[in-house]
Amino acid sequence: MNQETKTFSTYMSLQQKMHDFLNVSENKSSPDDFMLLGFSKGQAVCSLLLGLIYILILLGNLTVFSIIQVDSRLKTPMYFFLSCLAILDVCYSTVTLPHMLVNSITGNRKISFHRCFIQLCFFVYVGGMESLLLTAMAYDRYVAICNPLRYSTIMNKTFCFYVVVGSCIIGWLNSMSHTLMTLRLTFCDVRHINNFFCDVLPLLEAACSDTQIIQMIMHVDTVLLGASTFLIVMNSYVHIVSTILKIHSSDRKQTFSTCSSHLIVVTVFYITGTFSYNSPRSADSFYVTQVSSLVYSFLPPLLNPIVYCLRNNDVKRALKKIMLKNEKKKY
Repeated sequence: MNQETKTFSTYMSLQQKMHDFLNVSENKSSPDDFMLLGFSKGQAVCSLLLGLIYILILLGNLTVFSIIQVDSRLKTPMYFFLSCLAILDVCYSTVTLPHMLVNSITGNRKISFHRCFIQLCFFVYVGGMESLLLTAMAYDRYVAICNPLRYSTIMNKTFCFYVVVGSCIIGWLNSMSHTLMTLRLTFCDVRHINNFFCDVLPLLEAACSDTQIIQMIMHVDTVLLGASTFLIVMNSYVHIVSTILKIHSSDRKQTFSTCSSHLIVVTVFYITGTFSYNSPRSADSFYVTQVSSLVYSFLPPLLNPIVYCLRNNDVKRALKKIMLKNEKKKY
């Protein structure tokens, strides 16, 4: 009887171990998977908000782009750059928000190694290009207000085209440098990323190898691109403000309104970016880091079309004109 009991206990023990092994194997991630530490609670609310935000971003930016393409009076360098910014904002949000939306709906927070680095590459690329494009728009306002007689000569179609192409090339080179250096890292067996999507700093935190040299190189690279564009923007607006102060008081408001929308957009972009990449990264600031990164990924492309539609008289007039045409066609 004791022998039978012992045999039965051994059998049950082996069966339990096999059951545990199958459960672990079923739930185990691929060795190349990363685990995104987001959307642990309130997934239904997150899904609804993310879906709404993404739809608003698409509608807002595509509306601005369509208005500029339809209205012949908006065929100027400033609106050419604005149409490029609208398309860039659509790409900027599409890199991260759809995948975050799927993760929040399904509850599956895994992302494969290759998909993670593709997302990283394009997120850095679009973000870098947007900072360059905003700098070009600041220079456009500087020439228009501080040197209006030479505006058409300086800001010609060829120059604007080369500015956009140059922004694409510089943004891509910046993205590739970040991506390739991050790819050289060795990652731990437990690959947890403290973010809603794959970005440089969370990947550096997830690495097991020494990241000091890579962090230093990336910091220099970021300063060269981010700080240089920010200084150019600030220098442009210092000259713009000093020029506006010399104008007769009755014309100041109208002159400043032509660049106030862009100033708001630049401020939102740099503040959210600075807070996202320079906020304290510790266990105590776990959720602060996640939220700041999330806000940086959707707030600029969400606010840009709203700001330009509400504060830009030319865009508002063009939008009213299109709406009146559509109403007349109905009748």
